[in-house]
Parts: sequence; C-alpha cells; structure tokens
Amino acid sequence: MRSNPDYLLDDVDTIRALVRENPWASIVSFVPGKGLIASHYPILLDDEAEGIVLLSHVGRPDERLHELGGHEAMVIIYGPQGYVSPSWYGASPAVPTWNFAVAHLYGTPEILSDEENLQVLERLVEHFESPLPEPYLMNRTLENADYAARIVHGTVGFRMRITRFEAKDKMSQDKPAEVVSRVIDALGEPGPYRNPALAARMAAMHESEVSA
Repeated sequence: MRSNPDYLLDDVDTIRALVRENPWASIVSFVPGKGLIASHYPILLDDEAEGIVLLSHVGRPDERLHELGGHEAMVIIYGPQGYVSPSWYGASPAVPTWNFAVAHLYGTPEILSDEENLQVLERLVEHFESPLPEPYLMNRTLENADYAARIVHGTVGFRMRITRFEAKDKMSQDKPAEVVSRVIDALGEPGPYRNPALAARMAAMHESEVSA
C-alpha cells in the first residue's frame, strides 16, 4: 500500500477498533507454486491478548490452499469507504476522490486444536447473534451442540498475532474544515452516494483533530 503520511493510521487501539467494528476480512497468502491465494471470512479480535491478535477459522479446502500456518499471511480489514463528489466542495477547481479506512495486518497463523476451534466458533456465533432478540447460540440445544461438534472437523481454526501492519484512514484530511463539513452533510443526504457510516467516521476524526 502506498505510503502517505497525511492518511497514516498507526495507533494500535484504533486498528483494534477497526477490526472489532468491521469483522468481514480478506485473507491473502503467497504460496510457492500456487501464487496468490485469497479467501474471505469473518474475523474476531482477541480482546484478552496484548497487541492485535485475530481469531477465526477457514474451511479445510482453504486451509490446504493457503498452507495455513506455514508462512506469513495478510488479513485485510475494510472500514467505511465511499465516493466523494467534487460538487460537494463548494470550491473550484476540484476533482472527485474516494475516502476509506483500511488495514493490512501481517502475521503467521497458528493452527488451533479442534477443541479451541470449537470455542472460536462459539465466540463467532455469540458475537453475531447477541444483538438479536432471541440469539440462536451454537449450544442452545443438545441437538445443535452435537451438530456443531460434528461439522467443526470440516473447518480449521487459527489464531494470528499481528507482527506488523500498514493502515490508512483517508477522511479528507487535506481539505479545509468548511469543505469537510459540506462533504459530511452531503454523505448524510438522500441520493446515490448517501453513506452515513463514512460520514460518521469523518465527523469523529475531524472532531478529534479539533479537540487535540
């Protein structure tokens, strides 16, 4: 990813929050003789660990494709992103751009035992089901628990301690405050580029800059 100091995101806690809020990830490996391999899975942050530690699982076919655990992998986390029209700037000349938050996280996955993998699967289910009025937890019944214990053998769990990362948070930092305000307002209006999540991240970033 191209280095740009204006958009650099190097705060570990901010990256942990990005993972927590955006759990759908791309897992990328370079495997000798196969080339680049990419898969897509939900990711959990291990909140009990120091630094950035990811937990997830892949299907066994993907584990073989990636040769998971045999070499470094990259996990890509995508935050809010979207198109920004120059018509929103109220200034000329102007060109369109794309605002985004993204993190490339590197580490060598550690393969988990079946028991640990089952625990990770339970945490994944609980994480995504807990907002629902009647969470459908993996062990909600003996029948469901037995079913989960059988299918776990078709997946491979992993823990990945992040040893290095590259991240960007491009939220119109190069624009004057009045232009940023107009962009945030435009992203909240009805239309083809309405993007409340991006507007909220831009507002939070620029509020923190003002208060700093």
